[in-house]
Parts: sequence; C-alpha cells; structure tokens
Amino acid sequence: MREKLEKQRTYALVGHGGCGKTSVAEMLLFQAKVISRLGKIEEGTTCLDYEPEEIKRRGSIQPGFAYFKWQKGDHYLIDVPGDANFNGDIQYLLTAADGVVFVLDAIDGVKPLTKKMWAEVEKAGLPSIIFINKMDRERANFDQAYEGLSNVLGIKAIPLFLPIGAEADFQGVVDILEQKALFFTEDGKVKSGDIPAELADKVEELRTALIEDIAESDEALMEKYLEEGELSKDEILSGLKKGILARELFPVCVGAALVNKGGNILLDTINWLLPSPLERAPFEGEDGEERPSSPDEPLAAFVFKTIVDPFTGQLSVMRVLSGVLSSDMTLLNANKDSKEKLGQLLVFEGKKQVPVKGEVGPGAIVAVAKLKETSTGDTLCDEKAPFKLKKPDVAPCIISYALAAEKQGEEDKVFASVQKLLDEDITLELTRNEETGDMLLSGMGQLHIETTVEKVKRRYKVGIVLKTPKIPYRETIKGKAEVQGKYKKQTGGRGQYGDCWIRLEPLPRGKGYEFVDAIVGGVIPKQYIPAVDAGIQEAARKGVVAGYPVVDFKVTLYDGSYHSVDSSEMAFKIAGSMAFKKAVEKCKPILLEPIMNVTVYIPDEYMGDVIGDISGRRGKVLGSDSKNGITEVKAQVPMAEMLSYAQSLTSMTSGQGTYTMEFDHYEEVPSQIAEKIIEESKAED
Repeated sequence: MREKLEKQRTYALVGHGGCGKTSVAEMLLFQAKVISRLGKIEEGTTCLDYEPEEIKRRGSIQPGFAYFKWQKGDHYLIDVPGDANFNGDIQYLLTAADGVVFVLDAIDGVKPLTKKMWAEVEKAGLPSIIFINKMDRERANFDQAYEGLSNVLGIKAIPLFLPIGAEADFQGVVDILEQKALFFTEDGKVKSGDIPAELADKVEELRTALIEDIAESDEALMEKYLEEGELSKDEILSGLKKGILARELFPVCVGAALVNKGGNILLDTINWLLPSPLERAPFEGEDGEERPSSPDEPLAAFVFKTIVDPFTGQLSVMRVLSGVLSSDMTLLNANKDSKEKLGQLLVFEGKKQVPVKGEVGPGAIVAVAKLKETSTGDTLCDEKAPFKLKKPDVAPCIISYALAAEKQGEEDKVFASVQKLLDEDITLELTRNEETGDMLLSGMGQLHIETTVEKVKRRYKVGIVLKTPKIPYRETIKGKAEVQGKYKKQTGGRGQYGDCWIRLEPLPRGKGYEFVDAIVGGVIPKQYIPAVDAGIQEAARKGVVAGYPVVDFKVTLYDGSYHSVDSSEMAFKIAGSMAFKKAVEKCKPILLEPIMNVTVYIPDEYMGDVIGDISGRRGKVLGSDSKNGITEVKAQVPMAEMLSYAQSLTSMTSGQGTYTMEFDHYEEVPSQIAEKIIEESKAED
C-alpha cells in the first residue's frame, strides 16, 4: 500500500472563472486516455461540466471529480469552480486535496479574482504548481502573467518552462533545467529539439536564477552551491521538492489546454513535484487531536461534498484521511454518533461513476450512495478509534432573495424542494422571516440564487418566482409623551373595561424595550399589569407608522382605573395597545434602516467609479488601501441600496470586482425616503 501511495497524487485545479481550469482537466483526461476526444466548454461537451445549468452558462457551477492513472500512479483530480457564486465551499474541497495546480490566464494575468482564489489556497496551506494557460490566444503574454505572480500575489514563482512563441505561433516550451526545447506534435505529445537561438541567453539566465532559488531553500545546498557553483540533478530535485512542500517555491508550467498543448508536461511535473498523501501534514480534529495521513492509522474519511445523481440518488463524496477503506464496511459517523453501512465504493470520471475494485488508502476520493444520516462535513471513522475532523470554513452568504410559488398553495412544496438542495450546496441558507413572512434563500450572489431556482424547477417540477426581499426596517421614537388608553365596551351583559396611563420615551439605539411598573395604591390590580405590557409589545411588533417593529423605547405604566366586574386581562391588553399607538404618534416617530459593512476588492483603475457609486448609494467610504494593483475599499451602505450591487459591480469592473457584506447597525432613514416607504406600506395594506 505505501509503495502505491508514494505514486498517488490528489490535487485541485484552482483559478478565477474563465481561466480555463475545466479545459485543463479535459486535456489531462485526454492525455491519460480516460476520454477519446477533447470536449469544449463553448459546445457543452466537456467531461466535468455536465449539469444542464453548466452547459447553458458555459462554466462550472459545481466541483468536478476525475480519477485516472498516469505513469502507473493513481491521480485524483478536483476541478474547483472559479466563479465566486459557486465556490463558497472551496475550503471543503481543498481539505480533500494534497496539492494545487493553480491555473492562470496568459491574456489577463493576475486579476483581483485571482488574488481572492490564491488567498484561499494560502489559507489551506497546500503546495502548489502554477500553470499559465491560453498561450495560443490573441494577446497572450507569458511575461506579464509570470511577473504578476511575484508583484501581485507576492510569491516566489520559479519558471520550469519557457514558451516558444505565443498566440498562433505557440509551438513548444523550453525545459529550463534540462536545457532542451520540447516542440508540440499534433497528438499533444512532444519531441525534443534545439533551443531557438533567440531564447538561448534568456534560458541560461533563468536557469542560473532557478538553481539559486532552489539552493536558498536548503542551507546545505546553499553552502555547496556557493562553493562549487553547481548542484547535481538529484540535489536540484530534492531542494525543489523541499521548497515546494514548505510553500517557499512555486514552479511555473505553461501551455494551451484547448488545443492540447502541455498536458503531458504538466502531468509529469505533478508526478515529479506535488506531494503524495504520505507527505501531507496531519489532519486536525475538533478536539485538537491530530491524525496522520497514513494507511497504518485507524480509518477516517471526511465527507466534503454531497451530490444528487438522478440515477444513483444521493452520493456522499469523501476523502480518505487515514487507514484503508473498502466497500461494505460499517463505520461510525463521529458527528452524528451513528453507524453507517457503506455500499459499493465509486470513483468519478466526470459524470461517469466507476466501481472500485479492492481497497483504497489516504488521499483517495471516492463516493458512496444512499448513506442514511451522513451529510457534508461529517467524518466517518473506525468506531474503536473515533476521529472528528475540524470543519473547514464556509464563505458567508452575501445576498438574499424572497421565494414565492408560481401557483398559489404550493409554498410548502417550494420550501421542501429547495430544502433538498441544502445538503448538496452548503453555501445556501433557507429561512422564513417571521417578521415579513418571506421565504428567504440566501447565497453567494444573484447567479447562485438564480441557478439554484433553475435546478429546483428542473428536478422537482416546482415553479418559483424570485422577488427582492423586504428590507427589515424598524420604527422608533425621538420624543416623549404621556397618554391614556381606555377601552370601554358595554354589550348588554358583562362589559369590558380597561384604563391605563403610560409614559413613552426613547432609549439609546440598540437598547430594545423596557417596561416599568409604577402603579401605586392598586389603581390597576397586579393581575392586569402583565396584560398592559403584552398589549404594548404586540402593538410594537406590528408597528405604528409603516408596519415595522418599534424598537428602543421605554414605557412607564403610572396610573389607570378598573371596574370590579367589567375589567379583564383582555380589556387591559387592548387598553395598553391603544395607549401605545397614541403615544407613538405624539413622539416624533421615525424609520430606521439596516446599515451594512461592505468591503470591495477591485483593480486600481476602477477605484474612482466604485467610490462614486458607493456615494450614490448613500454610502460612507471608511477608507481604501491599494496594494500591487488591487484596491480594497471599506464602506458602510444602507441594505436597501445593496440589493442590486452585485450586477452593478460586475458591470463597472468588467467582472473583476468582488465584495463581502455583513450587517452592522441601524440608522435613521432620510425623511424623503421614509415618506416613500410609508406610502408603499399603506398601499400594500
């Protein structure tokens, strides 16, 4: 088993949307003879993007998985979606990998979204290879893309290969360490040749710098290099691997996935430099315990993704953390404290699922169908040696939409259908807002929500209408008042009588509600005082000005009267409600709106437009910080002005801007806007 694992590689393809990750995966599968023809994203024919929504949008909306063999070693590949709408669970996916192939676009180079994706790789702490893709396209510029790695990402990128030509003239690469040219043939293979004369000096210069960088990763190598001026091939390899594992060195490969140029070179480099499962750092448990990635340890497997397959049903996709796994085992779900009987283990070749023969060890990515209680984030393990992996972080939701049924009476069906997708996509949240009555679906962006609704319609034949959610405004007061609330009703028999005097005054923002019983002399019997309080609270929940809850106020009940026969709890509850409504109208009522903390990441050239737009949304810019061509803008903006921000930011920045948002506090709504909100509220009533 250990010998097999030394040759095994488990890695994730990571990069911003549109950089060509899925095409790179397609090229690797074609080189490994898993597929017989190269699919194209534009034609909807790739092996890994097979969901109807992916084919329609020409991009990945869920991770793709593939197993194949290369040079007698097992490869497990994870294709991570690059669109920010669909990669909120990226830390779950990276937990399943031992290394990363980070794909960069040779046309646009390092963009803000590249930086965001790289930050996720750094957070996961995984050794990485860089693959500069699309060298065959117009405006492809290797030097610009390469320089961005150090200038913007701040990493020590070391080129192992230099492109020969660019755009339509991209014909091969120079292997800098071996000092030979590799020219692409029509079948995607390479043939050796002489280094073009115009590149000879540059290659020599790059090789010297490369060996110096490798020597710096190890003191003994550095000492030898300074003494002798050269290192052996084995020393270069060991120094390079040590630097990569320590995340001090990041080797760079180059190619053009769509035309099958550079696939076999990339695969050989992955075999050569990315770590095996045996070299991975131990996994951390929830209780601080560590579990080494070794076949000799007790079994543990982490379920990092759930997929609903129309034929197989629910598939739990797991990474073997330690030990040896085989079909038909009974394991402990450490999170649910329940036992699960596994069925047949499966590996993925894109959409295709292939049964596993025999057993698999650490690093294997396999799926099991129809587990009863297991969900994403659970750890399955040997019940004699329990282990619960510390769950990775999930990105917070940044946008919410209200859901309504197309057909009246199908609201419960809508809720139940969307609920089924929550296990499959842990970046979604489904809630009911008791205050507004809305069914809210929250996610990573508008496209994320729209795609989810499309999926529900297709799978469960439920019609859903997306609506902008109601803003959770609040009402409060600025003045003081003393009023009487008197409820008197005579109906022939026993009547209703309740009478109370209250003092209403504002409290500081965020202090909520305070009720003071200042009754003396029994003018209101004690059993009726809680009813006055209840009537006030009920009226406050329903609002007085525009139907929104009233907050941050103090009520003092100081006088009143009662009738020995006609008084009741209900009468005093109504009297309390009446008094509160009258008092609010006399206390200069105002509307409050939620204010959000917003952080926007953009290329420097868009800073003026973005700051101007934030000001136009009644926002306050708190500050900005520019580093290596990317500006971070911090601001506070009313939630009502942020509902369409995702689309606007995309349009303003040509798709290069991203943002995060979270609630901070409530502030008074400007009077002109408040008038419109009140009018709309009355119209709805």
